[in-house]
Amino acid sequence: MKRNVGRRDRIVRGVLGIWLLVVASAAFSEDKYDRAAIAAIAGLGLLQNALTSFCGGNFLFGIDTTSDAE
Repeated sequence: MKRNVGRRDRIVRGVLGIWLLVVASAAFSEDKYDRAAIAAIAGLGLLQNALTSFCGGNFLFGIDTTSDAE
């Protein structure tokens, strides 16, 4: 897989991913399981994008944000 997620994009995805996991844990503690599951899946997806520097959506739409990588 070729990298298509740049440095700034990775930072934003990482921060949003962590924030969504916090939201998921708060929703889970309030017995809102549907919201917790949706937020957790979205958060884990964003963290996966940040860690691997690859986004399938970017690939499908031909978006490459690696120009801001260095």
